[in-house]
Amino acid sequence: MPTLRERFDRSLTGGLVPGTRRALLVLVVPLALGFSAPLWHLHMKAPQYPQGLDLEIYAYTVAGDVAEVNTLNHYIGMAKIDRAALSDLDWIPFALGALALLALRVAAVGDLRSLIDLLVLFGYFSAFSMARFYYKLYLFGHNLNPTAPFKMEAFTPPILGTKQIANFTATSFPGGGSFWIGLFALGLVALLGMNLRGLIRGWRESKS
Repeated sequence: MPTLRERFDRSLTGGLVPGTRRALLVLVVPLALGFSAPLWHLHMKAPQYPQGLDLEIYAYTVAGDVAEVNTLNHYIGMAKIDRAALSDLDWIPFALGALALLALRVAAVGDLRSLIDLLVLFGYFSAFSMARFYYKLYLFGHNLNPTAPFKMEAFTPPILGTKQIANFTATSFPGGGSFWIGLFALGLVALLGMNLRGLIRGWRESKS
């Protein structure tokens, strides 16, 4: 009689429960919409800027009050924040495209193992991207030019939440692009849960 591990291994190469392939096709849409809105917002407010300044980081570029923010950065010796400085935006579009292609592959010819692989890859992509984002923010705030006109302590801009930086209140939060990509991730988790539930139900029925 096969052990539980052997039965599970065999089940990984089995078919997906009905509806999974169609749902995966639909989930590619929010993943693609991740390009349509900023992944992250940084809002900075100070008495001299009552309306605030905004940086919007898309999967492929940075937008918003970039020129004004870089003018301020010059006075404290911080490097310019622009598309060239955010070099991770070179590979993020390709990574999202690769995830979309893998999702389509699972939808076409995949099994439970490939669905798990897709979710694991997405988790790695998300964790690595967030770690790189924090590292970039750290570098921006800790590599201040010592000859800058205005001296200030090294700092790390907030990756999430609000932080006081000199006379600026900086608030960082996810944008609409992150919402769409998060919707893709939640869909994958739901599909995996649905398939695992179907797997357990099949085992129970085979025992009875």
